Amino acid sequence: MKEQQMTGVHDSWEDKHRKRWQMAGRWRNDLLAALLLACFAFWINRGLEIRGLYMDDLYLWSCYGEQSFWKYVFPIGSTRFRFLYYLMAWLELGLIGTHIDWIVPINILLNTGLAFTLYQMARKYSRSSYVGMLCGFAFLASRLSYYQIGQLYGLMETMALWMALGILYLLCEFLNDHGGRDYRGFYAACGLYFGVCFVHERYMVLLPLFFLALLCRKVRRWHLWAAPAGTFAAVQAIRFLAIGSVMPAGTGRTQVAETFSLGDAVWYALSQVAYLFGINAGPDHLNGQNFRQAPSWVMILIVAADLMLLAVLAAFLVKLVQEWRHCGSYLCTSLLFMGFLAGCIACSSVTIRVEMRWVYVSYAGALLYLSWMYGVLTEKMIKQGTWMRAVAFLAMLTLYVILMLPVELYYRGLYPRLYFMPDQQRYNSLAEETYGTYKDEIFGKTIYIVRNGYGAEGNAYDMEDFTRDTFLKVFDKGRKAENTRIVHLDDVREIGLVTDDMVILQEDPAHNCYQNITRAVRTMKCRGIYGYYEDGWIDENARIQVMAGSQGVIELDFYYPGEITRDQWIMIYVNEEPQAYLELRGAQTHTIIETEPYETLTLDFRTNFYVPDAREQRGEQRLAVVLAMKAD
Repeated sequence: MKEQQMTGVHDSWEDKHRKRWQMAGRWRNDLLAALLLACFAFWINRGLEIRGLYMDDLYLWSCYGEQSFWKYVFPIGSTRFRFLYYLMAWLELGLIGTHIDWIVPINILLNTGLAFTLYQMARKYSRSSYVGMLCGFAFLASRLSYYQIGQLYGLMETMALWMALGILYLLCEFLNDHGGRDYRGFYAACGLYFGVCFVHERYMVLLPLFFLALLCRKVRRWHLWAAPAGTFAAVQAIRFLAIGSVMPAGTGRTQVAETFSLGDAVWYALSQVAYLFGINAGPDHLNGQNFRQAPSWVMILIVAADLMLLAVLAAFLVKLVQEWRHCGSYLCTSLLFMGFLAGCIACSSVTIRVEMRWVYVSYAGALLYLSWMYGVLTEKMIKQGTWMRAVAFLAMLTLYVILMLPVELYYRGLYPRLYFMPDQQRYNSLAEETYGTYKDEIFGKTIYIVRNGYGAEGNAYDMEDFTRDTFLKVFDKGRKAENTRIVHLDDVREIGLVTDDMVILQEDPAHNCYQNITRAVRTMKCRGIYGYYEDGWIDENARIQVMAGSQGVIELDFYYPGEITRDQWIMIYVNEEPQAYLELRGAQTHTIIETEPYETLTLDFRTNFYVPDAREQRGEQRLAVVLAMKAD
């Protein structure tokens, strides 16, 4: 008896030790998978950056910077009521502060988290960590992620996608929990549904999935049917009370009810299906390049990759036909996946255009569906020991990812053609040439931007008043950027003499950026030949070249920091001709020189005095007086 007890204790200890070892091994594998996915995510997105905010991102920040927490998170009376997203955006903006360049790394980390979640789901469905990693890498490599990584609003798309996948996963678990009476997962899915509707309202379309799952499981408990219906009713009631409407708003400040067209919706749905198979079916400004203009090698790789997918799908359909008497659960799960894809495609097809960022959630669902099909195809093979037959399907999935990687890299190289990327690049440049160069010293300055006009409708670099007034506030910890202005000019001569409170930029359309020409304009406007220094000091003898302003008037103010004695004078020569004799009677002396507008003059200064106790001598002669000039 004692020996049996000792043996039982020993076995129990071995079982616990084995379980701990297995769990530790799984943690190591998960940690390695997360690390690999993170490295790949940062590598694949290395060309994306945000240094300055504009358009929707800038408006989102302005609301954060100017509204109270409650008004920002709960925008009563707005066209959209996304309080869960606004809460996370408020936290994110509070975290990054003035570090706008943190947005892209944060987005990459969040997308890595999404890929890791996809990896875990796909691993469970396929019973293969390798397949899970393939899904994670395919997800990260996809060009469809451009918005989630490259915009501040990408957080919204990431949150919604994460929650939508959670709903799909929980409903799959509920559907395949045969005979189980633990309905917590179903209620959790209802909770996620409630949340995702207040991240992005288009995910209200996922409601039928709940009833599909209940119908397939033949559930008769009324409270389970009432849960999603009640959740949907609560969502609509809150939306109506908050914004006075239950109809989702369209993209581009449009209303779905006003712009909806059945013919367009069908076409947009078909184009999204094409996107899922790697084919750019939309206009160039939304995807970088339509498939008709793609190089032949890109099309060959896409066709080859799609053949791998079709082969897996065909094998799955054959299995369903062969086991049609026992494939009820397979059909129900397939209907759930297909319903998810159909819903996501439908809700993205009712507005005025299809953007690739909306297809990203469908693509994630398709990857999960693919991993689940692999699990169905290979389940019996692995159990029966005929795992070599499963290698063929594994090779198909591997080839799909390998073939699509060059395609995704090619299309990622066309990101600069996307509709918002040129503007983002320009505002990145503007941020770099202002706050990036001068840091906090930029506040209080006037930033002059010299236009380089082109196009029939004016200058493509022009800003809205809101952007002009708000852009630099983002970098100020006080969110004010007081006395900081952005002013556009057609001619650099309009500026007058350059002072320390000016920064002058020039548009560079050839490189889609701005160039800092402050020093060049300062030299053009006022060039010291000898005896003159940028801080205003002049020697006993000095010569400068000055360009007059639009009025042809040059104002000269002389400041002498020492004690005035008798017979201290300054002689001024214009183009080597005597112009003025100034006798100093106080610390400040003023005079003007009149000439033709924008004329460049050579001014010579002669003094009979100098600062006797000056601590420095910059040239061959001694410092005499401080000169301040205006030529507006």
